[in-house]
Amino acid sequence: MKRIALTLPFALLLGLGVAFGTDGKRVDKFRQLEEILPTPNVYRAGSGAPGHAYWQQRADYAIDVVLDDDERRITGSETITYHNASPDTLEYIWVQIDPNIFSPESHAVRTALSPNLDNAGFRTLERTMAYENWDGGAEITSVRDANGNEIAHTINGTMMRVDLPAPVKSKTSTTFSIDWTYLVNDSSLVGGRTGFEHFEEDGNTLYEIAQFYPRVASYNDVTGWQHKQYLGRGEFTLEFGDYHVHITVPDDHIVASTGVLENPEEVLTQTQRSRLASAEGTDEQVFIVTPEEAKANESTAPTGTKTWIFDAKNVRDFAFASSRKFIWDARHHPIEGGEAAWAMSYYPNEGEPLWSKYSTTAIVHTLDTYSKRTFPYPYPVAISVNGPVGGMEYPMICFNGPRPEKDGTYSARTKYGLISVIIHEVGHNWFPMIVNSDERQWTWMDEGLNSFMQYLSEQEWETDYPSRSGEPKNIVRYMTSTNQVPIMTNSESILQFGNNAYAKPATALNVLRETVMGRELFDFAFQKYSQRWMFKRPMPADLFRTMEDASAVDLDWFWRGWFYSTDHTDLAIDGVTQYRIDSQDPEIEASIAKAERGAEPETIAQVRNASMPKRIEANPALADFYNSFDELDITPSDRRAFENLVESLDDNELALLRLRRNFYVVDISNAGGLVMPVILEVRYTDGSTEELRIPAEIWRQNTDAVSKLVMTEKTIESIVLDPHLETADADVDNNRFPRETAMATIKLSKRPPSPKNPMQKARADSERGE
Repeated sequence: MKRIALTLPFALLLGLGVAFGTDGKRVDKFRQLEEILPTPNVYRAGSGAPGHAYWQQRADYAIDVVLDDDERRITGSETITYHNASPDTLEYIWVQIDPNIFSPESHAVRTALSPNLDNAGFRTLERTMAYENWDGGAEITSVRDANGNEIAHTINGTMMRVDLPAPVKSKTSTTFSIDWTYLVNDSSLVGGRTGFEHFEEDGNTLYEIAQFYPRVASYNDVTGWQHKQYLGRGEFTLEFGDYHVHITVPDDHIVASTGVLENPEEVLTQTQRSRLASAEGTDEQVFIVTPEEAKANESTAPTGTKTWIFDAKNVRDFAFASSRKFIWDARHHPIEGGEAAWAMSYYPNEGEPLWSKYSTTAIVHTLDTYSKRTFPYPYPVAISVNGPVGGMEYPMICFNGPRPEKDGTYSARTKYGLISVIIHEVGHNWFPMIVNSDERQWTWMDEGLNSFMQYLSEQEWETDYPSRSGEPKNIVRYMTSTNQVPIMTNSESILQFGNNAYAKPATALNVLRETVMGRELFDFAFQKYSQRWMFKRPMPADLFRTMEDASAVDLDWFWRGWFYSTDHTDLAIDGVTQYRIDSQDPEIEASIAKAERGAEPETIAQVRNASMPKRIEANPALADFYNSFDELDITPSDRRAFENLVESLDDNELALLRLRRNFYVVDISNAGGLVMPVILEVRYTDGSTEELRIPAEIWRQNTDAVSKLVMTEKTIESIVLDPHLETADADVDNNRFPRETAMATIKLSKRPPSPKNPMQKARADSERGE
């Protein structure tokens, strides 16, 4: 314990001085981001909202597509009406030809890295060799203008430039048509976001079809044409539009699709239509195709084809699934603040009993939890399909992979994996299907935000739901790893993809909500961002600026640390010093000083010398004044000095002098580099506790070390830094004062004896009869 010796004039101690960084240079981690973020303009305001002149393009599609079940081939024809809302005149239009990623000549295939052949399995080698004899690239058979005339076009990998016969001017539109065909990939050999699964047991095939049609690339105010090659990780950047789609399939197939079925009387049985009608408005789950009916369908053979017609309004993409194996259940669920929507699931009997129990309920749960935190779900249907694609999202429909074992049993991992992937993929309807970010450039803007929303939704499913991301403690290993890049990295250059683009931004938003901003401010600001940018295309700066604009919280330090750097959190309590006010009353201070002196430990020499004969004991005449003098004894002059001091003080100063308060200076260091709020749990000797929540701005003048003053009438027993594990601190062992003894376990094992030489091995084999 140290004393505070007050001197005239008296001043109340408010804090301690700050220093510069350990290298002598000031490190400003609170530097504003204005030098990095794009300058606000008429298209994107400084508040993070769309500017008064904001614009975006639009593309409407009329598509006829045929699924050939024998050849496993897609053949299609489409007419695109492109609306140029930009202030620019466009001489050509870029179109995405995504099936070309499956061409042996694609950038994705040619730049693929070698698998680990030192420990290659049969499946690894089979998948590696799949491209040798298979080409899934699209054949573009025709590109025509509105009059049927062929249009010049150039294909570059997964992009095609359509050279318009006449430029499309601002605020006008143009129409052109494309015909194409391609082979659907076998997902067991050539994975992706689309493909088929063949069931050897019954000879049937299940198709999940996406990226199947030439799609207009995005043209926007930030990048112009977004026509980066599709390499696999960076997903899609698309325009909104209306879709009218004819899907021709074998006549015993059931089709799940983006949009609303326009011809149910032509493709559904009377029984199926009646079941749908009975479910509407009831909010109860109903089988439209029962498991028994789906099982019976597996042994049927088509007699021809049927064409299913779907309309989808104001969507950025379109996908569908088709199979005779589908069980189909549906629930018509009311949306608070919006229109009721169908929650539907399609799955083969191989998905039972897991899918009928959880899939549609997980859809409904997602519609409820996402709607209340952002905006009401605006589409008429939300679909989950079980098939070969493990997890992928499209407007109104998503593909999800988890299934039980063949005997119908399943692990907890499979159960929660299914619930989580459905929440995640259905949640993508909000991010990016409606809040339409640039996936090709910024994976985190949809995956990270959606993973955060998924975490919140999972926590509302059940207590102690085993969420994989969101909790700060779960991201520590990644944030302390060496092989990483900042979140603000292009999708194709990301290292540790899942952690970087999903888990870290999800955790960052959770930290913002729980620790930096608080739930009330965060929830309002995040909802404001979602509503500002629904059916529009936000960029990172729009999110960053909106979160500050709607909360009055300066977050530049947070974005800089979490999104633009690879720093991690590692705060530590380096020491705690207790101060008390020196009363300057000799009666009090002398007693305290003597007690402190008496408490000092004896040195080893003092202990051993205690019994040693002393000369002064043999010759007492050697003793004088100093042998009995104690510098801590009180003298009359000490008392007079104190009386004079008291007489010179005013009432305020006298009250300060008599203040019986403990002052604790907590020294905290920052070894990880990431500045974060300081949360201290203080436990007192009387058994009470107090939590101190100190904003991150405590680091604004020195990002390496700070000292925080804690004033209390009580005596502190212990202090814990980050007691609720809310800052992703990498080393919690140095977060306690006083330090605790680390505990570990010793796990004993015993290895069975093994033959020591070839002769012993041969003898053992002989004894086993081998």
